[in-house]
Amino acid sequence: MPFRLLIPLGLLCALPPLHHGAPGPDGTAPDPAHYRERVKAMFYHAYDSYLENAFPFDELRPLTCDGHDTWGSFSLTLIDALDTLLILGNVSEFQRVIEVLQDNVDFDIDVNASVFETNIRVVGGLLSAHLLSKKAGVEVEAGWPCSGPLLRMAEEAARKLLPAFQTPTGMPYGTVNLLHGVNPGETPVTCTAGIGTFIVEFATLSSLTGDPVFEDVARVALMRLWESRSDIGLVGNHIDVLTGKWVAQDAGIGAGVDSYFEYLVKGAILLQDEKLMAMFLEYNKAIRNYTRFDDWYLWVQMYKGTVSMPVFQSLEAYWPGLQSLIGDIDNAMRTFLNYYTVWKQFGGLPEFYNIPQGYTVEKREGYPLRPELIESAMYLYRATGDPTLLELGRDAVESIEKISKVECGFATIKDLRDHKLDNRMESFFLAETVKYLYLLFDPTNFIHNNGSTFDAVITPYGECILGAGGYIFNTEAHPIDPAALHCCRRLKEEQWEVEDLMREFYALKRNRSKFQKKTVSSGPWEPPAGPGTLFSPENHDQARERKPAKQKVPLLSCPSQPFTSKLALLGQVFLDSS
Repeated sequence: MPFRLLIPLGLLCALPPLHHGAPGPDGTAPDPAHYRERVKAMFYHAYDSYLENAFPFDELRPLTCDGHDTWGSFSLTLIDALDTLLILGNVSEFQRVIEVLQDNVDFDIDVNASVFETNIRVVGGLLSAHLLSKKAGVEVEAGWPCSGPLLRMAEEAARKLLPAFQTPTGMPYGTVNLLHGVNPGETPVTCTAGIGTFIVEFATLSSLTGDPVFEDVARVALMRLWESRSDIGLVGNHIDVLTGKWVAQDAGIGAGVDSYFEYLVKGAILLQDEKLMAMFLEYNKAIRNYTRFDDWYLWVQMYKGTVSMPVFQSLEAYWPGLQSLIGDIDNAMRTFLNYYTVWKQFGGLPEFYNIPQGYTVEKREGYPLRPELIESAMYLYRATGDPTLLELGRDAVESIEKISKVECGFATIKDLRDHKLDNRMESFFLAETVKYLYLLFDPTNFIHNNGSTFDAVITPYGECILGAGGYIFNTEAHPIDPAALHCCRRLKEEQWEVEDLMREFYALKRNRSKFQKKTVSSGPWEPPAGPGTLFSPENHDQARERKPAKQKVPLLSCPSQPFTSKLALLGQVFLDSS
């Protein structure tokens, strides 16, 4: 018998049409300025409570007003909250925290850490803060954004994760010891998201440092998952990274799988990679064919497509936002409105929600202040301007303040049915939930820049455009400026092309200054030298000895890059050669 989705009568409420007004409790639309200030107050109540009661531990325990280490021992909440400080406009605290992190965080410790969580929270948070440092008024060092203390910290943390990728399949273990590498006897079973959620951070790191190893291992892991999909185009939930055999064969868009799909889309946008987008679009066809029912997404058996769990998980609420990134706005809004009905029912999203029964699943009734539905609202509001999305933001502020606010921060809601609380405030509350709420209500924030303003930065590789917008959020809501990936050309095979390009550029400037057009030669121009730069004497001599044979390229062109990468908005400025 074919599966029929039965929606309880209580969920068949009349949903507001797109682009119509979304009245608040008093009959008026939510006031963005009012809720923006409310969100800012929420942030500082949580942030100050962490500093006063929990630092230097990873996270705050708000019911006992103390702290504990959760994902390592990194002062994690401070790293996760850093870029949120700047988005809220607090430049001075951003600058202070950078100094605190440099003085206090050490990755050379005997700690078993989640490879996935360390990447998205620590590596992602440090990379984002590094790229935002100049905007925050930090006195950056020479060579930025290709160098800097936060970049070095991000690289150090990422290198601690690399031993996890040393498997026969190239898919990483889920846990690594930061001092000793992968422990003997470590389980080889890793969730799909724990394998496919590295390309955003690791490709950024490779582009900034010039070391391709990070992007290489991330791409191998993505490809191995792609090659492991079933005949009907689905992937399961957990896989053995030694054998490549699926251990958990439930296929869906939620927990254990979610950010793999997210990173195919965001990696494609960040890297202008058509192959990654093609992979996602193929998955999207299978997801719609086998898991989608009445704009809900269920869990199915990955080989047969039969329904295994007719549940909605709160982590799935990122999906409408992801759909908006590929332009599928109508489907995104319909699914979003389904999820919003669940929020209205409970004042939050339970971890599991049984769709046919219209109620929570036993032992999955909690809401740890997750951001995913708010994240989707932010993306969709940018795409549509539909005030219904502001209404969700208003409801989220009111619910979180009413239910979870305590003297020392905001507590996880253990049970949405009776509003019992749990003694934890996850770092993602400050990294994601508050950030997406604020950006929903702040249409003029620099994160939403449409390219009308930008900063020109001189690097050893030429002029670079930063801050023009188009930020890519990693799955912990840390924004990455895509233009930065075009600023630092340190890969060995590119060094001489860049240097010759600059020689020709300066020679051309000299000739033009004489109002004569002559043949361009290398001339007597001396590149800028300095310790640690591409053009330092020691690097210059070593590189000349290894100079690869290459074809001459046209003046001031970069044929190795696609045309879109030549646009100023995406990074390197290329002048006309005529």
